[in-house]
Amino acid sequence: MNDDELMKFCAANDALRVEREANGDLLVMTPAGNRTGKKNTAIISALDIWAQTDGRGYAFDSNTGFTLPDGSMRSPDAAWVAAERWDALSEEDQVRFSPICPEFVVELRSESDRLTDLQTKMEQWMSNGAELGWLIDPELKRVTIYRAGKTAERLEQPEVVVGDGPIAGFELDMMRIWK
Repeated sequence: MNDDELMKFCAANDALRVEREANGDLLVMTPAGNRTGKKNTAIISALDIWAQTDGRGYAFDSNTGFTLPDGSMRSPDAAWVAAERWDALSEEDQVRFSPICPEFVVELRSESDRLTDLQTKMEQWMSNGAELGWLIDPELKRVTIYRAGKTAERLEQPEVVVGDGPIAGFELDMMRIWK
């Protein structure tokens, strides 16, 4: 499916969470459980409040699909895109699955997620242009930080995760996530 066909499919099946692989295969994912939804709300609200105060870019939630350079369409649990890049998109591109890779993405592991699948997804984000990514695993109380061109870094039971690069100045209080 091209982006327009995928958008129509998603609109007709709005109860489904759908992503598209680079080869065109569709992935239908289970919705997050309530506990994961609560944790994701804490992440996105903190990122959005920071983004509004900082003013350099925009925060996006887990319902946002991005068409990546490899042709896949992915939806991170949270994302941030620099204002100059977002504002340069046409209005049409802003309305659909925008052809842009966020500079920063967050993937939050839910009870139904396999860790290896999320690790692969993080590698896909990085290979498509993301500069920074956080894979948050509440079960293990671990955050794995992905940076473009560098080896992933693991933080065990951090109380706070501090942003760098595109989101320098952002801090996420992990106590809301570990609960």
